[in-house]
Amino acid sequence: MKLFGVSIIVLFQAICIANYSEATKPARANPKIDFVIKQSENKVDVTVDGKLFTSFCWPDNVYKPILFPVFTSSGIAVTRGFPLKPKAGERGDHIHQVGIWFNYGNVNGLDFWGNGSRGIREPGGGVIKHISIDKIKPGIGEGILISRESWINPKGKELLSEKSGYRFIAIGNQRIIDRITTLTAVDTTVLFKDTKEGMFGIRLARELEMASDEMVTLLDLNGKPAKEKVISKTGISGMYHSSEGITGEAVWGTRAKWMALDGIISNEKISVVICDHPKNQSYPTYWHARGYGLFAANPLGWSDFTKGKEKLGFSIPAGKSVTFRYRVIINSGSYLKNNEIDSLLKEFSLRY
Repeated sequence: MKLFGVSIIVLFQAICIANYSEATKPARANPKIDFVIKQSENKVDVTVDGKLFTSFCWPDNVYKPILFPVFTSSGIAVTRGFPLKPKAGERGDHIHQVGIWFNYGNVNGLDFWGNGSRGIREPGGGVIKHISIDKIKPGIGEGILISRESWINPKGKELLSEKSGYRFIAIGNQRIIDRITTLTAVDTTVLFKDTKEGMFGIRLARELEMASDEMVTLLDLNGKPAKEKVISKTGISGMYHSSEGITGEAVWGTRAKWMALDGIISNEKISVVICDHPKNQSYPTYWHARGYGLFAANPLGWSDFTKGKEKLGFSIPAGKSVTFRYRVIINSGSYLKNNEIDSLLKEFSLRY
């Protein structure tokens, strides 16, 4: 059958191909993602239709680049404010856990993870020094930022060169961050000794912690530790669940393709998910996820997670490179279902 001289079958095939191509891209109705460089403030703001989504920043007193703060589509912060922007009622512990970051606790004997844990640069701490922004590409529905960093020892010698690509995606009530990081050992083999202190982490807002009977010190209205410890469950709503069906505190030290945390802030249901990638070392990764607000994927800490039963001893030979890929999904207004997360993980797996 012909329609204006064109076979309906051919026309249908062309439409299907066009629709498939468009399905792999953000819909044109999606908002504009843009970047605002603020060099004097050591950061680049990432905006969605002019509204702050997050900032890629490299504060001098944090010793690594971070994404901070991180907001839902409705403007609710899912990251803890302390220590950069402390808020009353949140914890003031683990000062080195800020925003979203990527580092490790034992790299050739140096602690990149815990550097700054006492509010100072530690003598045995490594620093991830920001070098440059190589590319910024605004777009409809998604935007790209590519940066270069240097993992240096206390004397300033480079152990690893880093190239990280960030893809920021906005679709409806979802905000997605893909981070693709390639580490290259410069002139000597670099050993990542097994430790739980790693690797791709988020420090969550107080409301997304898990409720417990632990006595905790919270910050007062001035952002300082309150004089008395309290048992505070009011407004605390976080609950972990993994791709393997494990929930709550029991997820720590287990392996899973993805880990989700559901909770409520200001009466809004929120899901925060970290997805591992099939090409990553140790897939599916171990999880260093704690009820007090630390949420991290750690593919290298086998010995700690298995109580010494298994050991990895991961290393990168001199001149060689290894790539790590992670996706963060932030959904607001509802909790993501398992099949929805599985679909987003599949898309992530096929994209990179």
